[in-house]
Amino acid sequence: MKKLLHSIFVSEFISVIKHKIITPVFLVIRRSFSPVDFFAKKWNTVRLIGNPLFIIMKKRGNTIEDKENNNSMDRLNLSDNIIRLRRERRITQEELADFLGVSKAAVSKWENAQSTPDLMLLLELSAYFGTTIDELIGYKAQLSKEQIRYFYAELVKDFARLPFHEAIEKTRTLAHRYYSCHAFLLQLTVLYLNHYMLAESEEEQKQLLEEAASWCDHILESCSDVSICSDALVLKAGISLWLGKAAETITMLEPSSDPARLAGQDGAILVQAYQMAGEHEKARGYIQAREWLDILNLVSDAAISLALYQDDIERCKKTVCRIRNVMEAYLLEKLHPNLAAQFHYQAAVMYAAVGEEEEALKALFLFEKCVDGLLRAEKVVLHGDEYFDRLDAWIEALPLGEMAPRSRKFVFQNLQEAFSHPAFEALKENADFQKILQHFAKTDT
Repeated sequence: MKKLLHSIFVSEFISVIKHKIITPVFLVIRRSFSPVDFFAKKWNTVRLIGNPLFIIMKKRGNTIEDKENNNSMDRLNLSDNIIRLRRERRITQEELADFLGVSKAAVSKWENAQSTPDLMLLLELSAYFGTTIDELIGYKAQLSKEQIRYFYAELVKDFARLPFHEAIEKTRTLAHRYYSCHAFLLQLTVLYLNHYMLAESEEEQKQLLEEAASWCDHILESCSDVSICSDALVLKAGISLWLGKAAETITMLEPSSDPARLAGQDGAILVQAYQMAGEHEKARGYIQAREWLDILNLVSDAAISLALYQDDIERCKKTVCRIRNVMEAYLLEKLHPNLAAQFHYQAAVMYAAVGEEEEALKALFLFEKCVDGLLRAEKVVLHGDEYFDRLDAWIEALPLGEMAPRSRKFVFQNLQEAFSHPAFEALKENADFQKILQHFAKTDT
């Protein structure tokens, strides 16, 4: 189930215009991530447009410094660790003292937190117990889910209001400070994927992507959480693709992406297990989330299909017809306007490319409706309805919850790029096309 999440939320309002096609992007929720955005998209990432700032734990501070000072996870735990490691070795305080050349009383004081060993003794202790000094003293900088969300929201604001390089340096500082917090590092990767395109030169953009890839490598090498590692692998694969390393991306993803693998049946088995165990509410919540994600993946894949089958216009028309029916049946333009906008946009590109201007404009009007709703809403979040009545709790449990991945400022920039797509060249003088452009120009002001 967590896999499904990432392809929905890392890049919600992102759509990269490349090779004359737009492919839906959802990163950070590859089925389980967080958001990336719609018009800057390059593969599959996640989230909505809007600028909600969820200042979590407000009573304990409103600045990044406050949040860091309040991080209870950074406390050292040397005394307890010495006791634990000594008992695991089945040695007495006196035996440990003899090895280190200190008194038994000194070891007793360490274990009672009355004093601490000096640096050289820490080195000897870590070597003796076969652990690192960080592990020995109990230092493992970690952030809670609320803190991760807070930092991400603050950094999104920084990218909108500060010079780009200042925002990047703040991000790097946090990455360095919390390098062992793999969940946070994963979200910083998502943050980079949402903003790297703001760098002035292609070379700098490439460097930022490579830096994000190095974070993924670190997660894969040192993290024991299977779901986080799975997300990091997908993000790294996407980065490799954006860097033009298609063969590397295939090597990373092909083994686990075979539709025939039994892993694809794990959800159905889990639901049946919940039922057998009498956990009916959990089964219902899970199956709703799975159904929801299957619908989103269907629409996302259909948008990619329109780009892949540009030489088969009849097939593309059938795809548009069927997916529009699905979106109407599940009220997708209301529940997930960002993804609906992505599909309408790709349909417009497809129709414009083959000279069917009327159908292209029809798709653009639908696109306009979805994006307009996103931009005008005070707060845009993913949510359920009377049918998906257990979806809200599941969405809240996502790594970034309802948070938007980027500010509206970037949305407008991406809109300009979207309408400059080569496929729309023949529509430039069309009165209806001009009305759409003028409408968003007014919205921007």
